[in-house]
Amino acid sequence: MSAIVHPSFVVTGGAQGIGRIIAERLSAEGHVVVLDLAERLADVGSATGGPRPGRPIAARRGGVTLVSGDAADPAVARRAAETAEAAGPLAGWVNNAAIFRDAGLERATATEVLDLVTANLALAVTGCHTAVNHLLRHRRPGAIVNVSSHQAQRPVRGALPYATAKAAVEGLTRAIAVDHGPDRIRANAVALGSIVTARFEEYRAAHPEVDTQMAALHPLGRPGTAEEVADAVAFLLSPAAAFVNGAILPVDGGRSANGPDPEAR
Repeated sequence: MSAIVHPSFVVTGGAQGIGRIIAERLSAEGHVVVLDLAERLADVGSATGGPRPGRPIAARRGGVTLVSGDAADPAVARRAAETAEAAGPLAGWVNNAAIFRDAGLERATATEVLDLVTANLALAVTGCHTAVNHLLRHRRPGAIVNVSSHQAQRPVRGALPYATAKAAVEGLTRAIAVDHGPDRIRANAVALGSIVTARFEEYRAAHPEVDTQMAALHPLGRPGTAEEVADAVAFLLSPAAAFVNGAILPVDGGRSANGPDPEAR
């Protein structure tokens, strides 16, 4: 009887926050490679490696391997793909890594704004390029999930570079779906509303009014959880989503569908 071979996945920006929960969720399906900057991996350990022992990512069925480096660097991304392939056939890639620095047109130079847009977009482009070419070389189907934001369609004030980059990521997702659907490579995105993370909790501690604001913005009356995001990502990577391609799935509690009520007081 031949041994069951489980798939492998790469999650960029997977050491902390939403990415970490995505990595833990996908480890129930196979081996996960977490690609993140060295300073973010510093407090992470795993059964199969890591910069130093620390608070481990909770692997389920599969193991977790840590790869240190910039996810926008093609050489680093290729190393993550090869590391994943060594553990099991690479089946899915999640572009979660993001940069949250912003600049407005009235104060920053055009070059500074463009640099911030490019910094975020490059993370997704490099990951998609690496995943597509790896799958093509192995003549294998696979799936990509890009993590986007409700801001791609409905920006909030003061987040122009981030919103612009996420809109581009959604266009990238659709283009890959069209170009590489014939290669049996699917590309989808999750567009997130407000999600509870350590960063969110820090903001909440300084702004107690945020709970009321979140309830008003999200028709479900609350922000989402990282576990809810991870379940959506796992679905899009799974055979259950085999005919889902080029979709931008809102994981936002209805925030993107919500509009101001003209009769509200």
